[in-house]
Amino acid sequence: MPGEDSAGPAFAGPCSGVTIKPGDDAQSVVNAHPAGTTFCFTAGLHRIGQTIRPKANQTIASDDRAVLTGSVPLTSWARSGAVWVTRGALPPAYGKAGQCEDNTANICSLREQLFLDGKHLTRVASQSAVKAGTFYADYAADAIYLGSDPAGRSVEMAKTATAIESNQPGVTVRGLTVEHFASAAQSGALVSGPGWKVRANEVRWNKSVGLMLVNADNARIERNLVHHNGQLGLGQYSSANANVTRNVISHNNTDGFWIADWESGGMKSTRSSGTVSGNLIQANLGVGLWADVADDGRLISGNRIVANAADGIRFEISRNGTIENNTITGNGFGTGRGSGTSLWDGGGINVNTSSNVTVRGNTVIGNVNGIAIQSRTRGDGPWGRYVLRDVRVTGNTVGMTGGTQATGMVQNSGAEVPAGELVFSGNRYQLDRLAAQRFGRFGTKLTAEGWRAAGHDTAGSFLAG
Repeated sequence: MPGEDSAGPAFAGPCSGVTIKPGDDAQSVVNAHPAGTTFCFTAGLHRIGQTIRPKANQTIASDDRAVLTGSVPLTSWARSGAVWVTRGALPPAYGKAGQCEDNTANICSLREQLFLDGKHLTRVASQSAVKAGTFYADYAADAIYLGSDPAGRSVEMAKTATAIESNQPGVTVRGLTVEHFASAAQSGALVSGPGWKVRANEVRWNKSVGLMLVNADNARIERNLVHHNGQLGLGQYSSANANVTRNVISHNNTDGFWIADWESGGMKSTRSSGTVSGNLIQANLGVGLWADVADDGRLISGNRIVANAADGIRFEISRNGTIENNTITGNGFGTGRGSGTSLWDGGGINVNTSSNVTVRGNTVIGNVNGIAIQSRTRGDGPWGRYVLRDVRVTGNTVGMTGGTQATGMVQNSGAEVPAGELVFSGNRYQLDRLAAQRFGRFGTKLTAEGWRAAGHDTAGSFLAG
């Protein structure tokens, strides 16, 4: 299982091909060569002013730790009272998208990040709120107000939306650092197409989604470092049989998207399938790994999912899922809007209104709850009504020794679950006390004895102390 030193450009391997140097127009170089060409970015900072759109089977790579940046320098600053101001750098005002943790100021989806000597600055909602380490962008006046003295320092603004994107098949992207791209909410800085191999890159400090798969059937995403992106580390949309393996996805949602219940955090997939295995998904401000809205045939296996602010794994309004042999610890302790501690709020693993789901062999310890099974009224999807059916929870080790930690199921009116559709069997529970009510069955709190009497884990084990 990977650690933070087992992914990224150090594992890219050699590059031999057409050279792209800092200052070259990368897209023009790519346009001038046929499908199948390999391009090697040399060491240094490459400013990408327009999206690189590779042709079929091309390779975009570096063995020199090249950095592709979507930012531009801001140099013309003037002091204005206690702050500094520059003008002429902003685009016209545009509409906002996404759900913010602060849904009053609602500024999370504004795209122009600022970096002072490489450090990400916090955006504030008014000029009067500007202080050291923050900035305010006034689109009507085309003015940026900065709270730290920029004299003798580097100030950069994310501007270009996307580094690399194409619907052409068979592209390889490896060995690059991709940073400071100003993608819109739910859009990526690096966007994979069908059959792509995205390997050993570092994708960091981009505005919204770091690495995105869109209509990317059979893509392979391996050994990337994906961290400190503004909304989400990795997104997958309408992509079948796409495998995500041995990546480190950490510290994403830097820009204040809604932690508890919107598309923020580590990884989220919709209308997709494939394997997510052997990844470290850690310290993201949101759900660690989220399969949501008509995922069909998802294997989540052998991942280490640690200290994410919402659920470790959430499998929601989807079907035909297997969640097995993962280690899931310290998740779900976010305290923002919509966070909570009940089984309705989730846990280490949360299965929500999904069908044909197996949860087996996982270690689920020290999360806000253990395993939460939720049946809600969620409407219709591509195969009919979303319902909670045929869920099997077997052979897991679940630790619940503090706070209000619990394992069990909840349902709301109109989403009642027929008998026999939820099976808990052969699980091992580590409890503070056997008499503690660490189990919940449709609103009733139960001890280990009561849980067994209700027909669950009759062959399971319960260890106290």
